[in-house]
Amino acid sequence: MTESEAYIALNMVPRIGPVRVRRLLEAMGSPKEVLSASAARLQSVPGIGPEAAKSLHEWQTHVDLTAELELVRESGANVLTLASPDYPSLLREIHDPPTVLYTMGEILDRDRHAIGVIGTRKPTHYATDCTKKISYQLAYAGVTVVSGLARGVDTAAHQAALAAKGRTIGVLGSGLLEFYPPENKELAERMASSGAVITEFPMRVKADRQTFPMRNRIISGCSFGVLVVEAGASSGALISANQAGEQGRSIYAVPGRIDNPNATGSNRLIQQGAKLITSAGDILDDMGILFAEKPDLIPTRGPELSGHEAQVHAAIGGDEVHIDTIIERSALPCHTVASTLLALEMKKLVRQLSGSRFVRTA
Repeated sequence: MTESEAYIALNMVPRIGPVRVRRLLEAMGSPKEVLSASAARLQSVPGIGPEAAKSLHEWQTHVDLTAELELVRESGANVLTLASPDYPSLLREIHDPPTVLYTMGEILDRDRHAIGVIGTRKPTHYATDCTKKISYQLAYAGVTVVSGLARGVDTAAHQAALAAKGRTIGVLGSGLLEFYPPENKELAERMASSGAVITEFPMRVKADRQTFPMRNRIISGCSFGVLVVEAGASSGALISANQAGEQGRSIYAVPGRIDNPNATGSNRLIQQGAKLITSAGDILDDMGILFAEKPDLIPTRGPELSGHEAQVHAAIGGDEVHIDTIIERSALPCHTVASTLLALEMKKLVRQLSGSRFVRTA
């Protein structure tokens, strides 16, 4: 068994979370030593009670390591462990770093310049527009956009980063083979070519109420700070913001309407000291110490359009038109049209109306 395989096995043992793994490694030095230790020796480690020691000592009865390694190989995934040199440096610093990260795509050194973008799964049109604008600008400026690949704000953040031809990382609350939500699987596949999709959960673990809070600490752990765009009083995004604060990360929030219940939590964060954000520039000012010079915020390419941008712009014509008509006229895949429309919006060449309709700007 290799060291990497031992980490994978250790990550799959019931009742053994990241904090216990850290204590075990501190006491015994390596995952192989942990998996081969006697129950008595395991129980001598602080925080390891009789049940946890029994699970570890009898790990081969709970863990099918051969099957897991085969799933990893067949899916084309990669595995990073706490011993891997490519393990995200910021994430390694938190109190409970994941023992293992299953990844699709690649995590680069530049991804340490990252911002987590989180919010409601049912955003208002205003929140969606803010998410797109700020995420696009961050990605264009060279900041990696990290989010949870959930519906709503998360999806808008990832799509905007892709439209800016920037980097984005999605953190799953499930295993790679139990993708949730399923409608974002195509988005995740595109992200893997200009970023990564990562999870700490074994390949066949399904999402549930416990996996999402665990997922959220990774979003903030990978990031310089976390931006909350729109969140209700009991939103899971507030849990993420609290975790970010505990990890020593910066907390940002976009102000929302005072009569919008979905903005109660994010507005309260501002009252409690989160930095009020009106554009990506507010965040880049904070991140200035990470860059040799402040990156450009607004594209400076001029009016020239790429091939897809020219096709989509021409397909809109002179009147309001539904996105389905644009797809039909341009003969481009729907995901290409969606990302291209967003890029055109950021260049102020196209404006989105209600009902998924678009119009050229004057």
